[in-house]
Amino acid sequence: MPHFETRSFNCEKELTLAIIGGKWKMLILWHLGKEGTKRFSELKELIPGITPRMLVNQLRELEQHGIVHREVYAVVPPKVEYSLTKHGESLMPILEAMYAWGKDYVKDVLGDENLIQPDAK
Repeated sequence: MPHFETRSFNCEKELTLAIIGGKWKMLILWHLGKEGTKRFSELKELIPGITPRMLVNQLRELEQHGIVHREVYAVVPPKVEYSLTKHGESLMPILEAMYAWGKDYVKDVLGDENLIQPDAK
């Protein structure tokens, strides 16, 4: 069972944000959901600015919460792959809606589609 220390939540939305919130988790989930299984180095390349330590921490948290599956292969050198679990896959419609909302917001409110880097889409 995932560990949240002694924290309680006011509602399910708060719990959801505690699990997938932050600067990097949604990007990790997006790439795994849209592009499929990835190795650590592939995820690192896809997410500019994330440090290896932060990527490890975020992947561990997502794994602890049952959102990401980590598969270790007994080969030399070691091979580790990450993929979404059933619960992780169920987040994709939410992430896609967030992507669409952000795209509309940039266009309609901010009026500057250049704020979003092309490789971040």
